[in-house]
Amino acid sequence: MSENVSSLLYIVSGVLFIMALRGLSHPTTSRQGNMYGMVGMGLAILTTLVGHPPSGAGAWVLVLLGLGLGGGAGAVIAKRVPMTAMPQLVAAFHSLVGLAAVAVAAGALYAPQAFGIIENGHFHKQSLFEMGLGVAIGAITFTGSVIAFAKLDGRMSGKPIMLPQRHLINALLAAGLVLLLALFIGTESKGLFWLIVILSLVLGGLIIIPIGGADMPVVVSMLNSYSGWAAAGIGFTLGNLALIITGALVGSSGAILSYIMCHAMNRSFISVILGGFGGDTAVAGSGQVETRPVKQGSADDAAYIMKNAERVIIVPGYGMAVAQAQHSLREMADMLKKEGVDVKYAIHPVAGRMPGHMNVLLAEANVPYDEVFELEDINGEFPQADVAFVIGANDVTNPAAKTDKTSPIYGMPILDVEKAKTVLFIKRGMGSGYAGVENEVFFRDNTMMLFGDAKKVVDHILKAF
Repeated sequence: MSENVSSLLYIVSGVLFIMALRGLSHPTTSRQGNMYGMVGMGLAILTTLVGHPPSGAGAWVLVLLGLGLGGGAGAVIAKRVPMTAMPQLVAAFHSLVGLAAVAVAAGALYAPQAFGIIENGHFHKQSLFEMGLGVAIGAITFTGSVIAFAKLDGRMSGKPIMLPQRHLINALLAAGLVLLLALFIGTESKGLFWLIVILSLVLGGLIIIPIGGADMPVVVSMLNSYSGWAAAGIGFTLGNLALIITGALVGSSGAILSYIMCHAMNRSFISVILGGFGGDTAVAGSGQVETRPVKQGSADDAAYIMKNAERVIIVPGYGMAVAQAQHSLREMADMLKKEGVDVKYAIHPVAGRMPGHMNVLLAEANVPYDEVFELEDINGEFPQADVAFVIGANDVTNPAAKTDKTSPIYGMPILDVEKAKTVLFIKRGMGSGYAGVENEVFFRDNTMMLFGDAKKVVDHILKAF
């Protein structure tokens, strides 16, 4: 296959990736978008294998073995991992992309002839820069994603972990990386290459550790962006057009999404993403359980209140995801609509543990798209709502974001559920949310707490109907 044909096919695969992103922008076209992405990736792999075939039977065995193991593992994981674990799965996949960037850069360093990046015994300077930058971003992505995975999976605390002198440490590490990159380009030293890897691995972890759980959806989105830039950098080293296009698409779309989410949260983009470099706004919550009395109700109480309501706004959160309550919730909404109740769903931009988490779960339960509204479109309707039915959405409904300047979520726009006539709040217990902050809504006069597993509570409400 000629280089021109390969380039053309890579461009076609890039167009398919663009169409995939376009399709994934809305639930109604998401399946089609996924299909475009699968076809584009398949075309890119085939083009690479035919245009640059492995030399020898042993190399073919390794390539096919890698495809089989990777594809098989991906298929098994996709079928077995529940939707509740999707955020940490995404973070884990990002770490693999970063690790792959490091491996490819190392391969190019130790076998430059295969990549055509050496001439007269010396590397091309631009190739050294691309390798150094790609391996730095890849290593940062790897450890940052591992920390994000640990926080999302409950293996680390979701509270911000403030390390002493972290600003100075991170600034010195970043300056050291720049210096090492310059020396690496000048000396072509393999030892400096691995020093870049080590410093980047350390920096990736230190950047993510200080970021609290409330900001974790932004972190997942930004790590996605990092993985894209790492892939693009290595794409230049390999001279692979598909990697460059794909990496640029992933990197730019992840960065744009992160910026949009930060804007929605009234957060500084720099202080959230470069957690160690940013301000001290994300302070750790106390994590203490409030001892003030709350009004506790039953499923029968909730059923009676909602059946006699005119407008009900449902606010789903991570508690719904953990309990897999979305199907029961949709049944409850259907029954309310049969009683003549106006039912809508309110989605916060960072509800759950990754962007679009709640939208995906509601779509899985076949909730009509025209009943689902984003924060800015529905927040003004809470004062006219008879019931705000909150199912596990803690931090995104917490008024402390508007009133408490010491809170780690201060400044984040919230869903104004407390303005509804009655707030029905499903929660397992009185523990604080993922950001480590107690929700003041629990103690309001118009709030009734419904303690228990979200799915079981909703099922009991269905029986009460």
